[in-house]
Amino acid sequence: MDNLQDELKELKGFIAELKADRVATKDKEKREAWTKYVSLTVVIIAVLGSIATQWAGKYSSRVQLSQAKASDSWNLYQARSVKGHLLEVTTNFLTKMGDPTNSETQKMLKDYAKSVAKYDAGKDESQNIARAYEADRDSAEALGKKLSPAVPLFSVSIAMASMCLLTKRKPLWLVALFAAAIATAMMVSACLSQAPLQGPQAEKESLAPKVSKAQERTGEAK
Repeated sequence: MDNLQDELKELKGFIAELKADRVATKDKEKREAWTKYVSLTVVIIAVLGSIATQWAGKYSSRVQLSQAKASDSWNLYQARSVKGHLLEVTTNFLTKMGDPTNSETQKMLKDYAKSVAKYDAGKDESQNIARAYEADRDSAEALGKKLSPAVPLFSVSIAMASMCLLTKRKPLWLVALFAAAIATAMMVSACLSQAPLQGPQAEKESLAPKVSKAQERTGEAK
């Protein structure tokens, strides 16, 4: 009987220990329930950081592309300027040295005058397109500078949140949230500051008269 009582006491003690462990585990889970939100915060910040990195790359690519397009337009402007100048020199030479009564000379002068006017209009067109792409370049560069601090801030935020999960210190979570909030505000500011691209619109407007003329010629041919 004594052995049975001893075993019962041991069993009761074991059950009491199990209950105490279960209570301690539940208390610990309640105390650390907030860490679930920290994990969720890390995921959200990582997504925002990826978006910020993508946007920064987009603005950087836009700067390079707009600069290349502007350079091409300025090169075309220079080419048209040189051709127009050569035609002006030729026109002046024919005017001074040619026979004004000669119909062929007059026809050439009229053709040259039309070509000079065409090149002058082309110069204005190329200049407008080049300046529009330069405006796009400057805008993208400004947006990139505004967004560039957001990417490292998101990285710092993720690091702080990860340290919070390891050390179970809430202040680190608050620091992570603060850094992520600043970075997110930078993203929103950059997004709201975006303006429509001027370069493609200028190119479209320059092509519109040519397209309409080609359609008119097609209609006349029919």
